[in-house]
Amino acid sequence: MELGPPGGSGPAEPGPRLRGLRGADAAASASSLSRFGAEAGCRASAVAAVLPAGGSGERMGVPTPKQFCPILERPLISYTLQALERVSWIKDIIVAVTRENMETMKGIIQRYQHKRISLVEAGVTRHRSIFNGLKALAEDQPNCRLSKPEVVIIHDAVRPFVEEDVLLKVVTAAQEHGCSDYDLEFGTECLHLALKYSHIKAKLVEGSPDLWKVTYKRDLYAAESIIKERISQKVCVVMDTKEDEEHVGHCLEEMLKTELNHVKVTSGQDLQQIILEQCYNFVCVNVMTSDFEETQRLLNMVEESNLSILYPVVVISVHFLDYESVPLGQKMEKVMQIREFAKEAKKRNILLSGLLIYFPQEEQKLRESLRQGTTIISALIKERNSGLIGQLLVA
Repeated sequence: MELGPPGGSGPAEPGPRLRGLRGADAAASASSLSRFGAEAGCRASAVAAVLPAGGSGERMGVPTPKQFCPILERPLISYTLQALERVSWIKDIIVAVTRENMETMKGIIQRYQHKRISLVEAGVTRHRSIFNGLKALAEDQPNCRLSKPEVVIIHDAVRPFVEEDVLLKVVTAAQEHGCSDYDLEFGTECLHLALKYSHIKAKLVEGSPDLWKVTYKRDLYAAESIIKERISQKVCVVMDTKEDEEHVGHCLEEMLKTELNHVKVTSGQDLQQIILEQCYNFVCVNVMTSDFEETQRLLNMVEESNLSILYPVVVISVHFLDYESVPLGQKMEKVMQIREFAKEAKKRNILLSGLLIYFPQEEQKLRESLRQGTTIISALIKERNSGLIGQLLVA
């Protein structure tokens, strides 16, 4: 069974299709849909996935194979592996990679803590790479930790946005359907080859619009935009102001909830739980004007959680300063402090910026400052721009 639109490339091609292959032997032993859906109690050993990742990426026009091109400083193939790892009923994931890139792939697996991954050497063509992956799953070696699956998903290493429900449809189709004349006429060569050489039937299954293939350089930018948008949908506001419910920090939190449409803004009373739920955006309000303790505490918790292994974590340290009593020298000192914090945080993939809001002010002016601050926070979270890291922005 294979995922992907016929010759699919890039986000400009909506509604790609998936190709599901089913053997005659598998048809005899096929059971109901409930075996495969995680929510229906599928057997973990029933499904495996093979990712051919031996391409050179000539159409990308860059020296690095496209599956290793960075998005937010992380290789593209790591996002694809993450999408498959989220599916608990896929027990084994086989990646076929060229010999010269084998160590690179091992480094990616180790750095981003990928699980259930096995590597095989890629063949000279995509089909031979797939064949090598299938052989690894079929071999019955005494010390082999791989189990023979009933269904194998073939998925492009450069399609990072596949969802579990689509995979489930494909696996179900692999069990329940044979091919039709339409499938063979409008499918790709894979369907014909499967039928000709393996006597395996095939079924086309409609995919989702975002299941596209990163092929050209512009696709990397499109993929980065999608990832940024997805991880910007949740913001946690952290502040130690329980004893002062009237603190202006609460006004900032309420404005964030009002101004940031389609973004879930939550408070960090149970910060450990919020981190476990993988929130990647934090607004940390420091109550004491010369105090970075709250920000430092948050940075320590984020670092200990390994949250930033997969995605950059954005932390905006907010400080309220009396615009009449705070001298210029103290402001400059705070600029230097945030820069030093940011240099160390960046090493751990934490993007730290500072936001200075003058207070107290006349109410209308204060609300305008808070609104400007909200705009700055939104931009930092959405763009995840490391060029602004360490800057103390003033609202």
